[in-house]
Formats: sequence, structure tokens, C-alpha cells
Amino acid sequence: MITETIKPISPEAHCDMCIYHSNAFCHLPEDTLRTFYEISIQEEFDEGEYLFFEGQKPEGVYVLCSGRAKFLIGSNKGKSLMRIALPGEILGLNAVMSGKPYEGSAEMLNSGRVRFIRHDAFMNFLRENGPASFRAAEFISRDYFAVHEQIRSLALSGSVIEKLAKLLLHLCETDADETADGTHLKISLTHEEIAQMIGTSRETVTRILSDLKSRHIIHGNGSGFIIHDKIALENLIDN
Repeated sequence: MITETIKPISPEAHCDMCIYHSNAFCHLPEDTLRTFYEISIQEEFDEGEYLFFEGQKPEGVYVLCSGRAKFLIGSNKGKSLMRIALPGEILGLNAVMSGKPYEGSAEMLNSGRVRFIRHDAFMNFLRENGPASFRAAEFISRDYFAVHEQIRSLALSGSVIEKLAKLLLHLCETDADETADGTHLKISLTHEEIAQMIGTSRETVTRILSDLKSRHIIHGNGSGFIIHDKIALENLIDN
């Protein structure tokens, strides 16, 4: 959990000096950005650390300035569904706005920088700053759209290999670099995490990935995946 004590991290701790400029409130008017800085607490989190847990009373929102997090929703049968949160996202926003418990757990996938704003301070910030309210509404709409896209992929895709192909192509568009060897996914995911993202078992993911590697469509290494043949992945999708 974030405490009231801010770790002495770096000169970029001040929003005006930040080198990332990627989060939801980076491009607000100067006076609004100054208020955001004053009411927020910044801390660095390590890989595997949790920001909050599913079912917990919402203490505030967490703006992901750098790094990536996984957002996990569990069931009483022990299964989990996961999505990746990228820099710029506001985690816990829906819970704070609705007053309901956090609908999932947020765990850092790698080390990153987060700004935390307590519940009451954040709600006052939105009431008093129109541009910030608009940005928050924008992000709620994006979350709504993302949930529908994930439901569409899980419920309407014909096979697990199709779901996996859609996931890899989505990551190519949102979180990858083009290299001479192919499209290099920036984030490293375990087979279990991929299974949680497409609603299947780890064993099934391992089998399909092995098949895709043997066909030279993808290549896996210690730092993630390289997609050699996007067209082959697209051909696995039943349009």
C-alpha cells in the first residue's frame, strides 16, 4: 500500500519535470496539473507488488505513470481473468466513482512509477476542475469499451488459437516495437498470464505456442515474444 511518506526517488518526481508525459492528467491546464501534483502521492513499485486487492474498500485512484500492471478479476472457483494496464491508465477509477469495492486486484508486472490520490481529494478535484472531470469520464468510457472487446473475444471467438492470435495481434498494436527480426512485444508474459487473458488453461497455451513456434510464426525468448508473421496470425482468425 502507498503511505503518506514519499520516497526520495528522482527529480522527475514533480509532474512538471516528469520525462514520461503519458498518464491521464499529463496534458491538463497548468493550474489544474499543479493541483493534481499537490493532492497526489508518488511512489515506485517493484515487480509483483500489489496496488490494491479485489473486494477492498476503495481508498483512492492509482495513476500509472510508468511500468505495466496486471488487473486480475477472480472467481469463487479459483479462476482468474486478466488484462494488462499500460502507462497512462487510471486504476481503481470505477470503484472510486461508484463507491463500490475494487472490482479486481492490481499487481505490477514490472517496476514502475505510480501517483496515488485519496478518494475524497480525488472527488473534490473532479468537482472543481472541469478538464479533469472530462478526462476521468473519457477513461471510464475507454474501460467500458475495453471490457466489451474482451468479452467479445472470449465469448465469440471460435477457438482458443483464435483468441490467442487476437491477443498477440492486439499486443503488436499497443505494446510492441518493430525490429529487423519482426515485431518485438515489450512485455514478457508467462503462459499462465496469457491463459488468464484468454480464459483457458496454461497447458493449452503452452501447446499452441509450441505449435506457432514450430511454424516460425512467433519466437519466444527470455524477454518476451517476437512475431515473425502477422499475416499468418491474422489467417488464424475467423472473420
